[in-house]
Order: sequence, then C-alpha cells, then structure tokens
Amino acid sequence: MRDYLAGYDPAFPWWRQTDFLLIGIFAAMTWLIMARADVRSDARLVAVGLLGGLAIESWGTQTGLWGYYTQERPPLWILPAWPIATLSIDRILHALSSLAPAGRPRLYRWLHLLVLGGFFLLMLAFVRPTWSEPSTLIALSACALLIARPTNERTQLLTFAAGTGLGYFLERWGTTRECWTYYTLQTPPLFAVLAHGMAAVAFWRVLEVSEGWGRVVASFLRRRRASSSQAASST
Repeated sequence: MRDYLAGYDPAFPWWRQTDFLLIGIFAAMTWLIMARADVRSDARLVAVGLLGGLAIESWGTQTGLWGYYTQERPPLWILPAWPIATLSIDRILHALSSLAPAGRPRLYRWLHLLVLGGFFLLMLAFVRPTWSEPSTLIALSACALLIARPTNERTQLLTFAAGTGLGYFLERWGTTRECWTYYTLQTPPLFAVLAHGMAAVAFWRVLEVSEGWGRVVASFLRRRRASSSQAASST
C-alpha cells in the first residue's frame, strides 16, 4: 500500500491511477465472507486454506512455475490470501448449489469427467518442465486421485466452478500488475485460473475427510463415556 500510494501523481486524474479491479475484488470477497459467517466452520476453512496455500505456493515458487516480484519462495504475505479466497469460494459454492439442479447423477458424472479430466491434461502440459521434481509428482498424484475417486461429482464440479470463477479475477489482477509472473509470461495462463478450482476441490475434500474422522472420534469418546458410566453404576 505504501508503494502504491507513493506512485500517485497529482498531474493525472485520480480515476486513471485507481486500481478498480483490486477494489472490486476486495469488496466482493468482504461481502462474500460476511454472508453465512460461522466462526466454528469458518475456522476449519481458514486452517485448511492457510496450510493448503502454503503447500501450493511452496511447490510453485520452488519449482519455478511462478515467482513473485519480491523473489521470495514463497512470500509470507501471500499466504493469508488463501484462507480469504477459501471462505469466499465456500459462499459462492452455496449459491451455486441452490441454482444447479440436483438428482441428475449421470449428467454430473460425465461433466465431472470431462471438465476435471480436461484440467488434468492441461496440468500435465503446463508442469512438463518440472516433471522431474518430487513435489510436482506429488501434486499430479493428488489431483489424479481426487479426480478418479470423487465422493460427490456434483459438489466437486460446483466447487471447481466456484474456485475457477474467483480465480480468474485474482489471477488477472496479479499477473497484469506483475505481482506474480508465470514462466509462460501469460496474463494469466488458463491453467492458473483452473488451478484455483482444483485447489478448492482439494480443500473441500480435506474438510470432508476431517469431518468424517471427527465424527468417528466423537462416537468413540461417547462410547467410552457410556461404558465408564455403566461400570461406575454397577460398582
């Protein structure tokens, strides 16, 4: 913000120097985060978004797929953007779920295969210079597993759409302002936009698994308490 304000020139109209795209992104995400806010569920989203963002940024910057103007790999200041985007995507997903028709599993199965399968082929081509990197192989394996073994094609497809929709504006701003740059120098590359959708799918699956394990642990603890109560009453 300090650098941005330092570049302001009073000799030019203010509206020509104002980043309306950035203001619009911040306003939209602020409004989205405020909608359906719940501290307990949002805390899990923030945790998953922060850790997932750290993993993704470390992979991309360490392998040279993209880099930031500060030359950090990755810069710590970009990490909070991931939880904010994750919360925003969660709100967009709820809106899409209310609009998309339910009860058509075959349609969503084929759309899921077409859309996410196409993304995986695009990913293979985009990350080709880093195929020898272990982190790239891990990323490819994780994406292949998520696509091949979906738990809910409809939700996974809508999550991908929500992440892609928000990802376009984020990538458009970041690459055209040279905050970050991809090795292809595109502003932005199609893969980067769609990758936001795939990241959203991965985060959703992690939350789904964690919630499942949480129910298992809670059930186990209830049984332990019940058995302890029965043992105490019998004595």
